[in-house]
Amino acid sequence: MASIQKVTNGWRAQINVKGARDDRTFSTKMLAQEWAVKREAELRSIDGGQGSKTHTVGDVLDDYQRKISPTKRGARWEKLRLDLIGRKKIQGYPFRDILLVNLRPAHIAAWRDARLRDGVAGSSVSREMSLLSHALEVARSEWGWLVTNPMKEVRRPPDSPPRDRLVPQAEIDAVLIALGYIEGMPVVRASQRVAVAFLFALETAMRSGEILGLTSFTVNFGTRVARLPLTKNGLARDVPLSTRAIELLSMLPAVDEGAPLFNLVPASRDALFRKARNKACVADLTFHDTRHEAITRLAKKLQPLDLARMTGHTNLQELMTYYNESASSIAQRLG
Repeated sequence: MASIQKVTNGWRAQINVKGARDDRTFSTKMLAQEWAVKREAELRSIDGGQGSKTHTVGDVLDDYQRKISPTKRGARWEKLRLDLIGRKKIQGYPFRDILLVNLRPAHIAAWRDARLRDGVAGSSVSREMSLLSHALEVARSEWGWLVTNPMKEVRRPPDSPPRDRLVPQAEIDAVLIALGYIEGMPVVRASQRVAVAFLFALETAMRSGEILGLTSFTVNFGTRVARLPLTKNGLARDVPLSTRAIELLSMLPAVDEGAPLFNLVPASRDALFRKARNKACVADLTFHDTRHEAITRLAKKLQPLDLARMTGHTNLQELMTYYNESASSIAQRLG
């Protein structure tokens, strides 16, 4: 039996069919009642099968985007991945069009293999599978659309070898030229601010999102410390800044107090950097490769524990993933 209640922003319909719960808020009581009747029928349609006869994989992905993704950090990127998961075709039709009642582990395995054939790294496909698995699990446990989660029977691809891409000076120079950056000249255009972010990343080993989030409130120019209130591992971090890092920040055009210093959104930074990289004919370079290059450089200046503290790594094994000095370079220092 559905429960219809008046709430601050409209009318809330709640249903519970054999332990499967769902709710939604509507502007009018009539819309709430109509949805409740339809939704109860959908949940009852699962009886005797493995999943809903009226919902598709696409419905799971879309509702997950609307209800779950906004509660997470990185929601924008998660939504893009969910769209990508649904668009992939298997056996000639989009993966998102499969009815949940028909969904089997073989479908997910075929989707996995198609992604791998696209050249996507095993570790990336595994992360996409984790996201899809959680969406299917929510559809099972909270929405009552599935009896079991078929992902649990699908083998994950092996992780790809850790990336060890460094950024030689010639490539740095080529990308800076493509971005329109000239040392000592005013930084005005968005592409030039991307160039400063690129150089700042090479100097500090900070991630792109951390850099673009810097404001006058989080950077202390006097003590040369950047305060990152929330990082990838969920913890705050203080990043010491070199004289060069402070110099780079000082090149940026003035912004309102408390506004992001780089005045860039991630999508713009990503698009402008990729365009410049391609224009410079620099193959296989990502902005995140600056973290590998920066950590490898900083390892020559800092003790391991100091470096881990600066980069936010909680153990040295994780830090070693980013330390990519070549054996020949180390040999030269041996004498």
